[in-house]
Amino acid sequence: MHILIVEDEKVLCDTIVRSLKHLSYSVDYCHDGQTAIDMLAVDHFDLVVLDLNLPRKDGMSVLKALRENDFDTKVLILSARSEVADKVAGLDAGANDYLTKPFHLEELAARIRALTLRRFTQHDVVLTCQELSFDTKARKASAKGSDISLTRKETGILEYLMLNQGRPISQEEFIEHVWDSSVDNFSNSIRVHISSLRKKLRTALGYDPIHNRIGEGYVMEERQ
Repeated sequence: MHILIVEDEKVLCDTIVRSLKHLSYSVDYCHDGQTAIDMLAVDHFDLVVLDLNLPRKDGMSVLKALRENDFDTKVLILSARSEVADKVAGLDAGANDYLTKPFHLEELAARIRALTLRRFTQHDVVLTCQELSFDTKARKASAKGSDISLTRKETGILEYLMLNQGRPISQEEFIEHVWDSSVDNFSNSIRVHISSLRKKLRTALGYDPIHNRIGEGYVMEERQ
């Protein structure tokens, strides 16, 4: 999942970014509202973690600007404002959830998990494809009951494919949802990571559940 963190407290922002990257999420960040608006205008994110007290443009302005054209991207507000009226205002403006500071990183991860899974109408934290499973809470994959050791990028690719089983995913879509802004669109790194993931799955399962449909993209399907 591709997440944008908008937080002007740089120490807190760095802590959140490190925590989410450790969980194999693709994360970009910025420290002011205007930069957030600019980034949202050119990039696609599955979720925005948004502080309200921001320089240049406040969080509510960022939220309103996003919701003018985008009603799909999930928004989780982080704020020291704990009054009910502030929470109601944020939710009424289009936020999907509201978390009051201070908070535990474990709770933030749980809120993110709930929002991103909800986007794909999943109701279980464990995604499955026959003998393959991915625990979205533990961020671990297993095949036939045995854990599979994956890199952060391989984890992100696997999760996205399992969330979209049966639908081909193009390289461009992987860039949007699994890579952060540092990726080179013309790099072959995506193919390299997918090839490595497929090799590990083939070893663990005895077959490859990922198929490359020429001209369409990569798709995960149950074995016939």
